[in-house]
Amino acid sequence: MIRVGAAAPDRPEWRPMIWSKWISTICRFALAGVWLWAGLAKAADPLTAEHAVRAYQLVPEILVKPVAWRLPFIEIGLAALLAFGIATRTVAAISLALFGVFIAAVGSAWARGIQIACGCFGGGGADPSATWISYGLEIARDAGFAGMAARLVARPRSFLAFGRR
Repeated sequence: MIRVGAAAPDRPEWRPMIWSKWISTICRFALAGVWLWAGLAKAADPLTAEHAVRAYQLVPEILVKPVAWRLPFIEIGLAALLAFGIATRTVAAISLALFGVFIAAVGSAWARGIQIACGCFGGGGADPSATWISYGLEIARDAGFAGMAARLVARPRSFLAFGRR
């Protein structure tokens, strides 16, 4: 028995909400995978991560080691929170800010003519083969990730989440 005015699960009114939750779920798990991959790659080789941070020439030398050694664990923490769906909107906002920082850092290196590998997923440092195409692809990739994070800021409700909603 269906009450008058109540939408049944098979009615079209429910479809946008279900699709919205599925899209947010996919974005949440995709970003969790990105953060986990990036964090584990850097945590596995912290000295290389240190070289990558230093290569950007944006952080004072006294801060290179703290940034390089802490960033992987921040990324792994973001991955865990997103995977479990805890504080999704807040974590997505932090992710969006970090992707903005990464895009600005890559753009800055590109603008200053510094030839480096981004070090986003391990590696990094000086790279004489870096071209405008590689910088553009890195910025486009991070912009895509930022788009997913922005989606989660706007619509954090998703399936398989332990968060409040």
